[in-house]
Amino acid sequence: MNMLILGFALDCADADALADFYARLLGTEKTLSGGGWAGIHCPQGFILAFQTVEGYIPPVWPWAEGEQQQMAHIDFFVEDLQAAVEHAVACGAKKAGAQYFEESTVMLDPAGHPFCLSTTKQ
Repeated sequence: MNMLILGFALDCADADALADFYARLLGTEKTLSGGGWAGIHCPQGFILAFQTVEGYIPPVWPWAEGEQQQMAHIDFFVEDLQAAVEHAVACGAKKAGAQYFEESTVMLDPAGHPFCLSTTKQ
């Protein structure tokens, strides 16, 4: 059986707002919107989708017992880490307080999902 990943979806309070953030971050356009869903088509061929969830609670980073846990995070390869961090902040992300590696930076998107900017492709 041959399966391909069509897309990856993140829950959030406002699907269109989060799709707009990731479109700015990745230099692309929102290509899907409606019915509580929004998304962008990534150059790699899959859809990064966002689903509006009533009562959405953002995850915390780093994990804390008794708090909303992250279910997933996205890693992005970048050539210039500092420039990528500055770009992400200009798009509306925040740098996470806890950092663990010199070659990557954990960021938080406007809905609180952590994502990593990394200079390594591992």
